Amino acid sequence: MVEEEEGSLPVLSSGCLGLMGLEFQCRDNGSPHRRRAVECCTDQDFCNTDLHPTLPPLMSPDYVDSSIHPMALFISVTVCCIILVLVIVFCYFRYKRQESRSRYSIGLEQDETYIPPGESLKDLIEQSQSSGSGSGLPLLVQRTIAKQIQMVKQIGKGRYGESTTLDIKAMLRLAYSSVSGLCHLHTEIFGTQGKPAIAHRDLKSKNILVKRNGACCIADLGLAVKFISDTNEVDIPPNTRVGTKRYMPPEVLDENLNRNHFQSYIMADMYSFGLILWEIARRCVSGGIVEEYQLPYHDLVSSDPSYEDMREVVCIKRQRPSFANRWSSDECLRQMGKLMTECWAHNPASRLTALRVKKTLAKMSETQDIKQ
Repeated sequence: MVEEEEGSLPVLSSGCLGLMGLEFQCRDNGSPHRRRAVECCTDQDFCNTDLHPTLPPLMSPDYVDSSIHPMALFISVTVCCIILVLVIVFCYFRYKRQESRSRYSIGLEQDETYIPPGESLKDLIEQSQSSGSGSGLPLLVQRTIAKQIQMVKQIGKGRYGESTTLDIKAMLRLAYSSVSGLCHLHTEIFGTQGKPAIAHRDLKSKNILVKRNGACCIADLGLAVKFISDTNEVDIPPNTRVGTKRYMPPEVLDENLNRNHFQSYIMADMYSFGLILWEIARRCVSGGIVEEYQLPYHDLVSSDPSYEDMREVVCIKRQRPSFANRWSSDECLRQMGKLMTECWAHNPASRLTALRVKKTLAKMSETQDIKQ
């Protein structure tokens, strides 16, 4: 073995090694501060006299071992790629969020009051309401009290029946799903997860949303009232003339509704639901025939009827939407006609409850082998 300490002369030494550790000592390469060369032999006795180890060449102070382990290189590249992907994804979502915010920007740089001069809060509220006829187009008022609203995209118009025709099973599924929601509203549920009984007061086809699977959701509970059973009180506003005029029951049009009796509002909902059943049944195909979509009383009043127009038709003349002749030749449509007739009876006490309608539709669905 020849060894050279830093700043000293090489020293040559020789000797014999034991079997333990022989392999490791013969492979020793020294350290950065000490040059060393080791040679070993095992072929004969005193064979080391023929060995002449030489020191390795000097390395420059700035020399760095450039050999990199392949696994370390792979891990480093992988980590860098993952970090790069995460940064790109973060920047993308941040950009999309900022783009979405800018789309709905209200333009704070505009020196404009939210309530223009000469207009009152009442005027703005009246501008955002429709006529209540049930057929007028909804209005969008860009000026509001809190902020500016901009129409970005129209995702629906509440006109499912205009473009969709139904078979018997689809008709029963829509009707059953709708009345199930109405039955849930009308029923008081007791317990920690309970709810009070609720009357909708503005039931119409536009307020029933249809999911892709045919399930229905009752929407727009802005005029709903609830019954407080503990105090036997009805939480309602004082005005009885609310909702859509076309769907108002005779007792509301006549202003004979008992505002202190919650059951009166329940029966008013059932009258409106009878008209909804009529709209559903008209779009049901039987014998290859189907009627075009129309609103209730379309042939008796104008597209924007007044209270007096509806009162004359519903209360004085006691007219109701007419049935197509084909309904009499189809057993299911005939039963639907009987059901809606009992829902829109002139006398509120004679109308069916939501639970009764639900049970009847469930029986009709069983005959059609429909799973609800």
